[in-house]
Amino acid sequence: MRLMKSLGVCALMVSVAACTTSPTGRSQLLMMNDQELDQMGAQAFQQYQQELPSVNGAPLEYVQCITRNIVAVLPPEERDQNWQVKVFKSDDANAFALPGGYVGVNTGLLKVATNQDQVATVIGHEIGHVLAHHANERASTQGLTQLGMSVGGSLLGAGGGAGSDAAMAAMGMGAQYGILLPFSRSHESEADTIGLDLMANAGFDPRASIDLWHNMAASGGGQPPEWMSTHPSNSGRISGLEAHMSEAMALYQQAQAAGRVPQCKAPSA
Repeated sequence: MRLMKSLGVCALMVSVAACTTSPTGRSQLLMMNDQELDQMGAQAFQQYQQELPSVNGAPLEYVQCITRNIVAVLPPEERDQNWQVKVFKSDDANAFALPGGYVGVNTGLLKVATNQDQVATVIGHEIGHVLAHHANERASTQGLTQLGMSVGGSLLGAGGGAGSDAAMAAMGMGAQYGILLPFSRSHESEADTIGLDLMANAGFDPRASIDLWHNMAASGGGQPPEWMSTHPSNSGRISGLEAHMSEAMALYQQAQAAGRVPQCKAPSA
C-alpha cells in the first residue's frame, strides 16, 4: 500500500512538471514556493558573508554599477526586489546570484573578466539562473530522484541478496550521471542564453562573452570530461553563445539606440 502511495506521488509530481516551462520554453519541475526559495537565498548569502571577507570601495562600486544596469531591464517582479550586491576577497574566479535578490562576485573573477562587458556576462548568467528558477528545479528534481530511488529500493529489496545491492548502486550512478549532472549542464547552458540577452538588453556588448570564456579557458587549466561535469566545456559554452549571438546583437543595438550605454569604471589594478 505504501509503495502504491509513493508511485501516486511520483505521478502527481510529473503531472505538475508538465505544466511549467522555463523562460526558454523548456519543461520544468517546480515544487517549492518563492517564499521558501527567498529564505534559502538569504541564508546562503549570510553564510557566504561569514566565510569570506567583503571588499568595499572601487571594486564594490564597479560590480554594483554593472548589476544595477542589468537589474534595470529585468521583469518588474524581479527588478523591484531589494537587490544586495557584495564583492568577496577570494582568488576563485566565481560569482553567484540567489533567489531573493542577492549577487556576490569574487575578486578572482575581476582578474579574469577584464572589462565591464565581461563582468556583465557572468552577472547576467547568474541572474539568468534566478529568472529560470533553477534552484527550485534542482531541489525539486533531486527530491523526485530520491523518491524514485526509494520506490526502486522497495521493489529491489523484496528479492534481497548481493544482486539487489549491485542494482541499487547502479541506480545511484545512473541518477548521478544520467539525471542530476546533465540537468545541471542544461541549467548552465540555459543561463548562458538568458544572460546573453540580459547583458545585451542592458547595453553591454554580448561579444565580450566569447572573450570571457577564452580567458576562463586560459586560466582554468584542465577540465573533466563533459559528461562527468556539472558545467559545459569551455568550447561547448562558446559554441552555444555564438549560436545565439545574432539575436543578442540585435538586442544590444536596440539598447544602444535607446540610450542604454553603461559606463561602469573598473577599479585600478
